[in-house]
Order: sequence, then C-alpha cells, then structure tokens
Amino acid sequence: MTQSVRSAEAFSVAYPEPNDNGATRYLTFVSVTTDDGVVGWGEAVTMWPGVARATERLVDQLAESIVGRDVADTDAIWEELVDGAWWYGYRGGIFGFALSALDIALWDAKGKTLGQPLIDLVGGAKQDSLAAIASTHAFAADLDAEIERHAEYVRSGDFVGTKIGFGKRGDARLGYELDRDIRFIRDLRAAVGDDAMLMVDRGKSLPWTLDDALDRVRAWETEGLTWIEEPFEPEETALFQALRAQTSCLIAGAEREWDERGYREAMADGTLDVIGCDVGRAGGITGALRVIRLVEERGARFNSHAWSSAVNTAVSVALSAATDSALVQELKPDRNPMQHELAIDPIVPVGGRVGIPRIPGNGVELDVAVLEHYRLR
Repeated sequence: MTQSVRSAEAFSVAYPEPNDNGATRYLTFVSVTTDDGVVGWGEAVTMWPGVARATERLVDQLAESIVGRDVADTDAIWEELVDGAWWYGYRGGIFGFALSALDIALWDAKGKTLGQPLIDLVGGAKQDSLAAIASTHAFAADLDAEIERHAEYVRSGDFVGTKIGFGKRGDARLGYELDRDIRFIRDLRAAVGDDAMLMVDRGKSLPWTLDDALDRVRAWETEGLTWIEEPFEPEETALFQALRAQTSCLIAGAEREWDERGYREAMADGTLDVIGCDVGRAGGITGALRVIRLVEERGARFNSHAWSSAVNTAVSVALSAATDSALVQELKPDRNPMQHELAIDPIVPVGGRVGIPRIPGNGVELDVAVLEHYRLR
C-alpha cells in the first residue's frame, strides 16, 4: 500500500529546558500529510529563533517538490532534495535542518502507512535495548548540589551513567578552573560508585589549549572517565591528535557535522572513537543511516545526540538499536516539555536501559496541543 504526499507544513516551538538551566530553546517541526490523512512528524534542532524561522520558509519551498510523491520513496526524495540544493545547501546549513525535518516526517508517514515501526524499516534491531545515560548540564553554583543531582540519576537505577556539559549556562562555571574541575569529577565518582559511566562534554565557550585538556583528562582518567567530548573545536585536528597520543580514554566528537562527506573527513585520521550524530541536523534518518555505515566501516562507536524533542529521541533510539556500534543512549533526565508533555507515552529508561519503540512510524505519538501551546509566535 502506498500513499502520496498531500501537504507539508513547518512551524517552530520555543520552550524552557530544565536540563539547560531553564533556557529557552527552539525546535522546528514538520508535518507531512498523505492523501489518506496519515500524518508524519519530523524535527530539526534549529536552536535559535531566526534559524527556526528561516528553516520554516525553506521547508515551505521544498514542500512544493514533494507534494504528490509516494511517501515510501524516502531515499529517492532525499537524493533529489540534496541534488536540488547544490548552490545554497552545499554541506549543510539551514538546508540541513529543513532536509532533516522533512526526511524524518516522511519516514514517519511511511511507517504508519505500511504499519511498520522504524526499527523494522531500517533493517531490524541489532540490540534489544540500550544502556541509558543521563545527559544534562551543570549549572548550579553549589557544586556539591550538582554532584548530588547527577549521582541521584545513577543511584535511582534509571541510568548507568551521566554525561555532564561543562561551560554551559548558569553559575557552575565548570571547565575554567583546573583544581575545581578535577575535584568535581573525583567527588562525583565517589558518589556514583565504581561501575557508572562518566562523560564530560566541553562547551564551546571553553577555549581549551592542549595543556588545559591534558591536565584534566589525565586526572579524570584516574577516576575512570568513559569519554571526553569535543575537547577542542572540530577544525583543531592537530590538538585532537595530540590528545589521543597522550591519553587513553575515548574521545568523542563530530556532532556538528552536516553530511556524509563531513563525517568521512572527521573520521579520516582515526582520532575519534565516538561519533556524535544528531538526526535533526545530519540529513534526517536517511542521512544518519549513511553516517552509521561509515562508523561501522571504521570500527568506531555511534552516539546519537538526542537532546531535543521526543521525536528525535524515538528516532535516535531506533537508529542506535539498529547497529552494534552504539555504546549508550543519551536521554535528558529532568522532566521537560518536549519529552514528557509532548509524547503521549514518553520514552523513559527502566533499570538503566531504554527499549526500542515498536509502534508504526517513528515510534512516538504526539500531543499536538503541546506543540500549539509552545508554538513560536
């Protein structure tokens, strides 16, 4: 059974994110409706209001080229959209957001039309469930309170570890003072126990030198650091290589890449062990599947950057479960509107693991009234 695209519409939301110190964050959603009224939902992690508005306008233009197309032709539509953006969408940018949201929506509509969950559409599960880590930021000035907050995620049994963003919004100011940073991870390790995974994600606001990173990572390695994420800016390849030569923990990166070529280049020297990929910016499901193939070829680890809405999370879980290369699944631990209000049945970890969505489509049923409530006016 096939269905044609009748329409595609984009609109954005602005919502407060508890996991980011209550900051307002922006996402752009796309709905694709078939002739029979089936609605597929996609999402782009547009992050700023101007970018969200620009993505909406671009989706309006691209929608004209997919109306009347069979929703099952996701690969062909993706290729044609990419080919048509040769001038303004070379290697990503706003086009990457628009492409991602449209592609995710088309896959959702395809799965609902065929009565199949995404995990089956992408080749079936290689993992029955995924280890869940709490992915959030440190923002309180009281670091003892931050240690207790992150430790409780693990002690509750819901998560097997935690990934903490340094240099983020708020008053924690982690990432600026060496002794303070070392003490924080040392005390956090004592609080979560020996078996928990611990990851640190350097925020872009932290311009670390090689010595800055080495001093921290070497100390954190004695506390069993699982990985250091984006210790430098993506183009600082020599610094990544030097860090790799002098440390032993996993190094993560590449989540800012847009397309297959960018990921291929990021993985070329073998420095990165964990490859971050956000389905809401890297070409949607079709684009992410290409990244997964590259990761598997290189023998690296795939890590889905699922830090936006329940749509992204459901898709990310399915993609991670579809490959043996995924080590964990990141989830935002604190209740937030785009996860726990938007999803009729939110994806939550149980016993430190997260299961694979099995309902037809991308795996999540949305409360559209929530999108309307947070709609960017």
